[in-house]
Amino acid sequence: MYLPGVGPKRAKLLGEEMGLHTFGDLLEYFPFKHLDRTRIYYIHELSGDMPFVQLKGRILSYEVEGKGRKQRLVGHFTDGHGFVDLVWFNGAKWVRDTYREEKEYIVFGKPVYFSGTGRFSISHPEMDDASTLTLSTMGMQPYYSIPVKASKKGISSRTIEKLTNVLFRQMSGRVPETLPQWLVDKYMLMGRDEAVRTMHYPQSADALSRATYRLKLEELFYIQLNILKFTADRQKEVHGIPCPRVGTHFMDFYHNHLPFTLTGAQQRVIKEMHADMKSGRQMNRLLQGDVGSGKTLVALLVMLLGIDNGLQTCIMAPTEILAEQHLETFRNFLGDMPVRVELLTGMVRGKRRKAVLEALAAGEVDVLVGTHAVIEDNVEFKNLGLVVIDEQHRFGVAQRARLWRKNVVPPHVLVMTATPIPRTLAMTLYGDLDVSVINELPPGRKPIVTVHHYDDHRFTLYDGMRQQIMLGRQVYVVYPLITESEKLDMKNLEDGYDTLCQVFPDFKISKVHGRMKAAEKDAEMQRFASGETQILVATTVIEVGVNVPNASVMVIENAERFGLAQLHQLRGRVGRGADQSYCILVTKHDLSAETKKRIAIMTETNDGFEIAEADLKFRGPGDLEGTQQSGTAFELRVANLARDGQIVQQARDMAREVIDADPNQNNPDYALLWQRLSDLGKDTQDWSSIS
Repeated sequence: MYLPGVGPKRAKLLGEEMGLHTFGDLLEYFPFKHLDRTRIYYIHELSGDMPFVQLKGRILSYEVEGKGRKQRLVGHFTDGHGFVDLVWFNGAKWVRDTYREEKEYIVFGKPVYFSGTGRFSISHPEMDDASTLTLSTMGMQPYYSIPVKASKKGISSRTIEKLTNVLFRQMSGRVPETLPQWLVDKYMLMGRDEAVRTMHYPQSADALSRATYRLKLEELFYIQLNILKFTADRQKEVHGIPCPRVGTHFMDFYHNHLPFTLTGAQQRVIKEMHADMKSGRQMNRLLQGDVGSGKTLVALLVMLLGIDNGLQTCIMAPTEILAEQHLETFRNFLGDMPVRVELLTGMVRGKRRKAVLEALAAGEVDVLVGTHAVIEDNVEFKNLGLVVIDEQHRFGVAQRARLWRKNVVPPHVLVMTATPIPRTLAMTLYGDLDVSVINELPPGRKPIVTVHHYDDHRFTLYDGMRQQIMLGRQVYVVYPLITESEKLDMKNLEDGYDTLCQVFPDFKISKVHGRMKAAEKDAEMQRFASGETQILVATTVIEVGVNVPNASVMVIENAERFGLAQLHQLRGRVGRGADQSYCILVTKHDLSAETKKRIAIMTETNDGFEIAEADLKFRGPGDLEGTQQSGTAFELRVANLARDGQIVQQARDMAREVIDADPNQNNPDYALLWQRLSDLGKDTQDWSSIS
């Protein structure tokens, strides 16, 4: 509020709408782009395809044109080599009072040619007094992102530009360095003071590139250092429950109950997990595997290792449907083995719930399958030793923390996801977890054939669906909306259901969507799973937790409205049996270039990791909050995980060097790093003990 041009009222606005409370906040509010203002053009050089240009000259006269709402103020501007019209649609009095006729100005804006006048015009140009602004000071002009509310209250990109300019002129010292000089020298980085100033006011594109690299690397380095420090500290402080035995439960299941031969990838990840569990440290492992790769079977085998070592185990799923499916799968797999598996969800009530809770507290339950109901305070284990989190992105970190605290010694943790995570994102979001990847499908599985269909060729689509149903298969049809929307031109479930009932009067059809009660959804899902209905019309509620091996066709209406990751998840609902399966992406004809690329990727590959990398590039990393693990709560101001994979790797290598060189954080050469890390982490929640 003491910076010239701010004051108490504007300071409050900048704080509330843009998070700018201090000089430091303003210094690190970096532009999202720059425009080159190092050249002045002559008017006779202008062409209609130029983006933004600078002109230097005088306003000869003003003229008001048009009437009513279409009234505008036109300034006739010349540089001695031609004429341009400067146009303002509002603020005429202010413009005339501010920009005097015959005074020399530098004008900046986008030229548009009008054949009616035979002249170029520039609407709402930026104007600077030519006597105070020279080429040497202009450089590349910064453009700052301004929230809508702040914009409506008079804050513009130019406002922030002027405030940062004033701040830099008033600063008596340099922007403090945040990396030791030996590290700056080793990696030939621009100093922080120069980098911050250059980010706002670069004199060249090369200087801007070097400044951006310096700040990206620093930002990602401290995130990686935080993650690796948490991991190292936890390994020193938190001891896991030793599980050295491979006992009768595991061996009996492996030799007598295994439904099919494990793939090499499944065998590898089980060995990785057992090595963790018998090491004496707490396992914290992320298991990535594409839809249908056999993660659930791996989880069961690892749980049996826990049971062989006298421990109780628990698997937490995001939905009741998925929890019940896990229960049924585990019981079918185990058969008559002496392993007690129980279910705990919101639907388990009364005497049944009481019996489960009592048996759990007495240590009589070996495997508890549940939803978030298992983290309630009245759920007590006798000796919880292994926790499996399925589809972990559906749970908040705080929810998982409550489960870890249900044992004196923290249980081993296995986090599973069927959403492949690109390597750079995994290194940051889950950097404190060891990663296991199942990159093979079980034998006998055929790759899903994915085809693109335009929505005006429905007879061919319906004919293909009918052929599959006549072969005894089942079909999913997914819609983006439940009911018709006035704002969105998209297919909806209710209309689609009615149409399909007319097209297929001889088949039975179920429907499932988010507005239905849980019991209704479960009943409809059960009808489809049992084969009673041949077509399931649904929204994306079926994205996770539906396993119907007999379903061989997935039709996705308005596929252009879904992201790559979601399309891949939906496609994974089929292809679970030995029969050839198909995914039909139905779209409108008028697709954007980006949408066409997304559809092409889906039709060309079934590789979830390849799709995840492409999805990250299309959508960016999104908001890290909520999904992040310990140590990643620092805000990304400059770096972009979708584009800066190489810098992420370099930052991690740098952080690893620091951790290895100063494991106890007491070497004076590294003191600046640890102090900076502490300052950055003051406002973040430490979830390091729970992953």
